[in-house]
Amino acid sequence: MTKPLPPNPAYQRASQLENLARGETLDMVIIGGGATGVGIALDAASRGFRVALCEKYDFGKGTSSRSTKLVHGGVRYLQQGNVSLVREALHERGLLLKNAAHVVYALPTIVPLYAKWQIPYYWTGLKAYDLLAGSLNIGRSGYLSPAAARAAIPTLKAEGLQGGIRYFDAGFDDTRLLVSMLQTAIDEGATCINYLAVNGLIKQSGRVGGVMAHDELNGTTYELRARVVINATGPFSDSIRQMDSPETRPRIQPSQGIHIVLDRRFLPGTSAMIVPKTADGRVIFAIPWHGATLVGTTDTPLSDTPVEPVPLESEIDFLLTTVGQYLSEAPKRGDIRSIFAGIRPLVSEGDEHTTSKLARDHVIEVNREGLISVMGGKWTTYRRMAEDAVNRAIEVADLPQLACRTESMPLGHNNTSAIAELTRHNPELAEPLDPALPYSWAQVLWTIRNEMAMTVEDVLSRRTRALLLCATASRRCAPRVAAMLAEEHGHDPAWIASQLAEFEQLVKLHLPA
Repeated sequence: MTKPLPPNPAYQRASQLENLARGETLDMVIIGGGATGVGIALDAASRGFRVALCEKYDFGKGTSSRSTKLVHGGVRYLQQGNVSLVREALHERGLLLKNAAHVVYALPTIVPLYAKWQIPYYWTGLKAYDLLAGSLNIGRSGYLSPAAARAAIPTLKAEGLQGGIRYFDAGFDDTRLLVSMLQTAIDEGATCINYLAVNGLIKQSGRVGGVMAHDELNGTTYELRARVVINATGPFSDSIRQMDSPETRPRIQPSQGIHIVLDRRFLPGTSAMIVPKTADGRVIFAIPWHGATLVGTTDTPLSDTPVEPVPLESEIDFLLTTVGQYLSEAPKRGDIRSIFAGIRPLVSEGDEHTTSKLARDHVIEVNREGLISVMGGKWTTYRRMAEDAVNRAIEVADLPQLACRTESMPLGHNNTSAIAELTRHNPELAEPLDPALPYSWAQVLWTIRNEMAMTVEDVLSRRTRALLLCATASRRCAPRVAAMLAEEHGHDPAWIASQLAEFEQLVKLHLPA
């Protein structure tokens, strides 16, 4: 295979590891490579601070790759009267539509109405939603007749339909946005490494002054010293907090949400659907996404925080039943192409002496030893969370008062032309991975060379979304993906066999029993 476009050295894991090997004292070490951690790295590096980010698994492995694929203000928060949170989220939504237009897009959303009283109720609420967005509003909400509602969503159940309210939010691909943020952070000077596990905190004069980090791929241990350490591990925040102080009271109350992915025929067109009130009190969305229909999400309390959460049978039934009440064809288990589960890092009330609640949806805690933990929040407000966290780190570590620059910063690059060039030199790479998937082999090669994809799971679950879109199709692609990874990274046949065995176990978790 010829290689017309060399890999971008700055985006390669080996280059990022070379940065660590210099051994310089950093301004900040960030633990966690999801939206919050990468957002903090981007904010801090763009201000001019020396930053390293350590992610134990792959970037976005946890919550940040398992969202509902919406950048939104939160209609249900408006119903709860949480106006400040909605206003903040709508502001951030508007910024993302400007700064990441290659992965964030306007999404018309329909509230189907089956009772006349619902018309003025939802019309009024969604007009308020428009007003809270201010100058960053995407489009005006309004009433649709039954015929217009079915024109937008032809599969809506016609019996009893009184019409709908259409409003506008934004859709996105969560891990593609994360990769854009990651590459922008690297462009700004941050060092960001996946499969680098923090297994200890360094103390200096009773203060946290760095971390011990272990490379899970090559076994090397790094001693990273820094003026401040930020814990941005989402649902796993308590494990880092208790690494510092074992007696620390847990703060995270994990809740599981699952999504099912169905064929496009259940939601043709370009509009999403929202079920504003369900049996468990959450809203349910059905969203057109990458040529499929994504339905979610549930809300199930958990007693622990698994790395790979498993959808419950009751959750699957709940989504099928709920969305089926609004569609002319109710989906069945046999229609499910994939299932995935994520964990929300909900935060319990804390000690007022150690916790600063900078916004109603996220908490920043500074313990006695100076460890900063950023907990809670949601994808849409990651930038604001990062700004608050870096501002707090400046205070804790007495760093220079450098201003935040991310509000108008473009995120990442549109790689379409580069991938097209790769295909021009290698026409066979233009072939699709599988008829059921919207990806080419050129995209796979690009992610391996330029996006730190190190495993079959990295490629098929997060750099592409093949596993989420159709689990059985991703299984068919896995052998060739493993072979490409082995060729690029120098692995032997035993590594390929191990990767395929691990990925097969993951595929089984994404299919209904």
